[in-house]
Amino acid sequence: MVACGLLLATIGVFVEEAGQDPLTTVWFRCAFGLLALMVWGAATGRLGELRLRGRALLAALAASLLILANWALFFAAISRTSIGVATVVVHVHPLWLMLLGAWWLRERITRLQIAAVLLALAGLTLATGLLEGDASSGTYDKSYAIGLLMCLAGALCYASMGLIVKLARGISSFALAWWQCLVGTVLLSGWPLLHGWPAMGPAWGWLAGLGIIHTGLAYVLLYAGMARLPTSRVALLQFVYPAAAVLIDWGVYGHAQSPLQLLGIALMGAALLSLRRPAAR
Repeated sequence: MVACGLLLATIGVFVEEAGQDPLTTVWFRCAFGLLALMVWGAATGRLGELRLRGRALLAALAASLLILANWALFFAAISRTSIGVATVVVHVHPLWLMLLGAWWLRERITRLQIAAVLLALAGLTLATGLLEGDASSGTYDKSYAIGLLMCLAGALCYASMGLIVKLARGISSFALAWWQCLVGTVLLSGWPLLHGWPAMGPAWGWLAGLGIIHTGLAYVLLYAGMARLPTSRVALLQFVYPAAAVLIDWGVYGHAQSPLQLLGIALMGAALLSLRRPAAR
């Protein structure tokens, strides 16, 4: 799980260095990811899990469209904000999932959950940096605000995908990841043809890495870790991703977070961790 979190934390670097538009980047991640997952599925004898029918197939297709939107919005937001800020903000998806569960499934929201939501929102406000410098005077770059909205929309897409998967039974994590890559490869196949392929050179290596490393290898590590660890430990270790992304953004691009932003990230982490804890029996 730690290795997976550290790998995923480098997604932003690969996106930045590839230098492509968001949809082209998504297509390459899907195409190379599809190949990587096919190889892993064949090697482990799990290709039979890919045959879905009826409601399971419809759920996989709907979830695939939502995760593609999540990827595209996240990639587009990185250039408007920063790797660290975009990664932190998009990780509010547990809040969206809780609210969707209360609205759609009529799940009860406890006082602890309400307090966690308020704490997370306070942390989110600080983490974005909108209360500092030019942001407080109203002269902050509009592109930055658009990037934040993209992150929130991407988080909503991810939470909606989680709700669909929760309602649909019989879909393995491997099958879901494979269908996501298949749908993205087919649906966006015309985009690079219309807008031009990346020039031969380093960009292809970065794009291949997004599929092979951040989809194939990272998903294998994620699922292996989730199968071997208790839920509480999995929830805690999933915070390795945003925390490491903030450090990588600072180390590679010099995008340091202010003390208020770091405080906001800590508040968000505490709030989201409390939401992931199993209820006391």
